Amino acid sequence: MSTLSQTAPQAPTDSTGAQAFAGSGENPASTLSATDTARIGILTVSDRAHQGVYEDQSGPAIHATMDDYLSSPWEAVSSLVPDEPSRIREALVELADREHCCLILTTGGTGPAPRDVTPEATEAVCEKMLPGFGERMRAESLRFVPTAILSRQTAGVRGDSLIINLPGKPKAIRECLDAVFGAVPYAIDLIGGPRLETDPDVMPAFRPKAKPEDQ
Repeated sequence: MSTLSQTAPQAPTDSTGAQAFAGSGENPASTLSATDTARIGILTVSDRAHQGVYEDQSGPAIHATMDDYLSSPWEAVSSLVPDEPSRIREALVELADREHCCLILTTGGTGPAPRDVTPEATEAVCEKMLPGFGERMRAESLRFVPTAILSRQTAGVRGDSLIINLPGKPKAIRECLDAVFGAVPYAIDLIGGPRLETDPDVMPAFRPKAKPEDQ
């Protein structure tokens, strides 16, 4: 269960653009053990939710899903930004570099519309991309709706933070996370983050068994 939910402060606007964010995601403070509280960033990207036209339902849906999946301690760091590339990049950098979130889950802005720019902002701040996450999520969503092929969600690594784009609808969020989250704890192990433990009855986590010579 999560122990805290807070809003990440917004970084000041940087006029240097996307390139200023690339390759600077080192996180020397990340020394969490399996018994420490992991921090998970939840970033909602939506013009209308940011303007107060409607209440954000996607961020809380991610939070509820993490509560269902995780058995190890965690806390949420939540943020809400409009569909502006610079604001998305700044929020991702804030969550990765200053809030030290081992996992950052974004929701919204992954379609083909002109203001859907979350994948571009994600790629701008990441050092390595993990396209398999997006491929698997699209394959899962295509089981339910043919328009899932329009989704451009992706994933990548910044320092010791794993960033994953999710769709904007709560139902689709759960479907996509059900499809890929089994690989997330091991991915975070590999990039030097804290050990996430899951409820095996809800979301079994896959970790390769160590070979005898490696033990």
